[in-house]
Amino acid sequence: MEILKITGGTPLNGSIKASGAKNAITKLLVASLLSDKKCTFYNVPNIGDVEVTVKLCEEIGMEVQWDREAGTMEVITRELKTTYVPQRFCGSNRIPILMIGALLGRTDQDIIVPTTGGCAIGQRPVDFHILALEQLGAVIEYRGMKREGAYFAHAHNGLKGTVVTLPYPSVGATENTILAGVTARGMTIIKNAAIEPEIVELILFLQKLGAIITLDVDRTIRIQGTRRFYEVEHTVIPDRIEAASWGMAAIATKGRVFVEGAQHLNMITLLNKIREIGGGFEIKSKGIEFYYDGPLQGGIHLETDVHPGFMTDWQQPFVVLLTQATGTSVAHETVYENRFGYTETLGEMGADITMFRQCLGGKQCRFASQSFSHSIIVKGSTPLVAKEIRIPDLRAGFAYVMAALIASGTSTILGLPFLDRGYEALVDKLGILGGDVNRVHVEEKKEKIALPMSQPVFDGLQPVSHK
Repeated sequence: MEILKITGGTPLNGSIKASGAKNAITKLLVASLLSDKKCTFYNVPNIGDVEVTVKLCEEIGMEVQWDREAGTMEVITRELKTTYVPQRFCGSNRIPILMIGALLGRTDQDIIVPTTGGCAIGQRPVDFHILALEQLGAVIEYRGMKREGAYFAHAHNGLKGTVVTLPYPSVGATENTILAGVTARGMTIIKNAAIEPEIVELILFLQKLGAIITLDVDRTIRIQGTRRFYEVEHTVIPDRIEAASWGMAAIATKGRVFVEGAQHLNMITLLNKIREIGGGFEIKSKGIEFYYDGPLQGGIHLETDVHPGFMTDWQQPFVVLLTQATGTSVAHETVYENRFGYTETLGEMGADITMFRQCLGGKQCRFASQSFSHSIIVKGSTPLVAKEIRIPDLRAGFAYVMAALIASGTSTILGLPFLDRGYEALVDKLGILGGDVNRVHVEEKKEKIALPMSQPVFDGLQPVSHK
């Protein structure tokens, strides 16, 4: 077992480069399955989720040449050797369900994929995926298999374009519907679609591949079905989540970090919030420089939302920032219902955080009448102390790294596979920036450390404080 040892108190200073976006390249690999043409990708991050997606695609026939050092990858799927994704991929990440949309136009055989997975941050229902694909002509059935379930799908009569209105602008459902629409007969129109930068990235790639596809300003995507494809070269966009993570870490540690590749357009909402609390940033030609610009001031309201709102994956490190800002701030999570579980550990480190079931925001969200603690109040600033921590999910993992960097003493962080899923060369980059961090191998303890995933239960407006 490998662990991180982080000694806090050292400002991060220097320059690092943002890697290719995890949430883009994994979907682009699946999209390349639509054709039998060669696709060449640049700026490919060497991270766990790409590794899993490559293995998944190879399982069904993709040939892959991956130069990890150069960050390049050539793929081609000349023919499908199977349409069954084995159960060992069950829960590995969220990619298997997207295989349905990509493969329905490539084969008339039954497609079998395991249930979706990823981080334990709340339910990831696939109802929107299934409803949309069925409207295009797919037949999809869930069946129990061994210890886990699987989805069986086919389109023996082919897919036919139609108007699909998504009940919620789900990124995954939008991607699945786009992939299916590329080879459907006629026009597919997706209304209330997600419009995240990674969705735009997928659209650009598919246009290169041969799709006739447009994105309107009212969250409407139009796709004219095609079967003619071309070879593609594509450079993956920088990861806006990683870029934001390093920027917030720089401010939290009272340092200054230039993030090469950080894109202004894709980070507008985050940058506004950084400026609201008194953090500093400067937009440059090749990236963004983030810096501490004096004491941070809280008293703000933060609400996550679909793009162009404040990204749910920015919320965790920003909450760590709020623990160091003077005053009381409110955060309301509207995307995933179980995204504040990590704050219990922050409370044990000294943060003053209180959770609520109610929507403490400008709008009521999908969780308004449910029993999920999806709002918090953060009171700062509070000093943090080192702790032994086990990571519960990817983005909470970086929040814990940030907390350890500003805590007094040396923290031990376990559960590194979560971090490896989404952050390339994390320890190397921390070292470049002057962080006091070591990754070491230790014998695994026999006693299990409880995951910090439980959330307090209370009635009415009676909160449970973490301090």
